[in-house]
Amino acid sequence: MKKMKLAKLPDRVPVKLQVTLAPDLAARLRDYADLYQQTYGAREEPVDLVPFMVEAFLDSDPEFRRVSRTKTGKGDDAEQPATSSRRPAFDDADQVIRELRRPRSPVSPGASSES
Repeated sequence: MKKMKLAKLPDRVPVKLQVTLAPDLAARLRDYADLYQQTYGAREEPVDLVPFMVEAFLDSDPEFRRVSRTKTGKGDDAEQPATSSRRPAFDDADQVIRELRRPRSPVSPGASSES
């Protein structure tokens, strides 16, 4: 098989995950969203912040990254494929915040996200 410059595209179908939070954790997430609004002047709901927070957490855990590389058979110097997530990977929380502040394209009514 010939190797192309562009790697095979990853699965881009979003996965909906439902979680149940303890009341104090839900309150902390709302407080975090409030602080985000005070800091950046843009209101983001906790449900919109959580995927970025989880990804930043996983990306910042060195042991998880090490085990993930070992599991996939890729070392530090291996070429990394396109991310399997529809969201970009982030190095730190500031990158998460910048991504959240990035203007989004409006979705026209009746437009389907599925092809």
